[in-house]
Amino acid sequence: MSANTLSILRPSVNNLSTRIFMRAAGLDFEEVDMWGNKGTPEFLGKDPADLTPCLEDDGLPNGSLWESCAIMQYLCNKHGLDQFYPTDPGRRAMVDSAMFYLIGTLYPLVTRATYPTLGFPQYPGETATSTADDATKAQAAKDAEAAIAVPLEAFHKFFLKDSQFIGGGDGPSIADIRLAATLEFMESIDYDLPEWARDHMVAVEAALGDAYSEPAADVRGYVASVKAPA
Repeated sequence: MSANTLSILRPSVNNLSTRIFMRAAGLDFEEVDMWGNKGTPEFLGKDPADLTPCLEDDGLPNGSLWESCAIMQYLCNKHGLDQFYPTDPGRRAMVDSAMFYLIGTLYPLVTRATYPTLGFPQYPGETATSTADDATKAQAAKDAEAAIAVPLEAFHKFFLKDSQFIGGGDGPSIADIRLAATLEFMESIDYDLPEWARDHMVAVEAALGDAYSEPAADVRGYVASVKAPA
């Protein structure tokens, strides 16, 4: 029996982050694809948020944990994976800040820009889920796309200012994994990523090899399918 169970959705970049990390870290785990099976009483019993990725681990107070960044942080702390999550307070702070900035600022813009194309549901209160007409919804997606440049540049000028990887290590940190995985969705709208961002994605994938490429193929395949002519 595997040490961990990871419930996932294969087309999701949130899930992709954790899938890449667990492979790169060499952790023993069973992957369970929840596509079409979320919302069941059994799953809600361990994950009342009904979110993936969801890690099941005996070391957790409630036996389970969701949110990709929290899962990666927990597993790094548990297994001493300092190469992905540095113990130096300053370097760790950069990794934490980059991940919080991504999920709080960059990713909401990515969802508003890409989810309409990807066919993923959006959150209540967003223009996309309102009674606005199609033209207004399309403009909202374009506005979000245009706004992505600002947080991207913050990553370039601050988090990657003096090093190839966030946190200043010789290889990708969990923040690098989360950023590279997130940017996989930008292909769905043919977003013109800046050269540094493309170089960063290439560097992360090259450093992690199949641990990145194998699960990323699920996201890339899904993106290609939604872009294909009907």
